[in-house]
Amino acid sequence: MNEAATDNKALHRFELVIDGATAFAEYRLTNGGTEFYHTVVPEALGGKGVGSRLVKSVLDQMRARGTKIKPTCPFFKAFLGKHPEYQDVVIG
Repeated sequence: MNEAATDNKALHRFELVIDGATAFAEYRLTNGGTEFYHTVVPEALGGKGVGSRLVKSVLDQMRARGTKIKPTCPFFKAFLGKHPEYQDVVIG
């Protein structure tokens, strides 16, 4: 599945809607980048790889924008630990 997360700027989060349920990654803008601090995957979508698809979409979009991220969310940190190909998007 290649669905792209949508940047809901009003709520400061990227959203991925699947089967009527919304997974999201909350962010705040910081000096020099974007901090991702909280990720939510509804129980109905749990165990289906939705969180990973959400984070991958976010990272691909950040890379395309030329924006660096600061991952303080444990889910983002875990994903990045398994996917070193995204280190160019990470601050520091």
